[in-house]
Amino acid sequence: MDLSKILDPEAVKVLASASSKKRLFQDIGDLAHTAYGLNAPMTVEALMERESLGPTGVGHGVALPHCRVSGLDGVKGVFLRLDKPIEFGAIDRQAVDLAFALFAPEEAGVEHLKALALVSRTLRDQTLCSKLRANHDAATLYAILTEGRSVQAA
Repeated sequence: MDLSKILDPEAVKVLASASSKKRLFQDIGDLAHTAYGLNAPMTVEALMERESLGPTGVGHGVALPHCRVSGLDGVKGVFLRLDKPIEFGAIDRQAVDLAFALFAPEEAGVEHLKALALVSRTLRDQTLCSKLRANHDAATLYAILTEGRSVQAA
């Protein structure tokens, strides 16, 4: 699996600010609607429901919110880089400035887990995260995410 298969270029955005986790989820829902036609309110609700089971802030300023939604034919992703980190309840208590949200079809099984593992491995690379944090252009962020994973997999 390759990140370019689950992340469309129009699903990458730089956010000047998000005041809270809920506001970030609303921005994610809006971007998922624009990029993939997902129902934004239902997507936000599904993200909040999943988050209530335990925070998806994985540490080092990274969050991997994810949920299952109807109307998808495969796993899709949204990436947001925040100019101002927000409190997210991450396991290391660090504020989050990189969020990669995943949406899987309701009936998805192993495909969802493989995508989550790929994104997690990708964003564990501190060099890659530093490059993401140093750039403010969505197209550049997309290139870093998609090319970075190909290089690492080779």
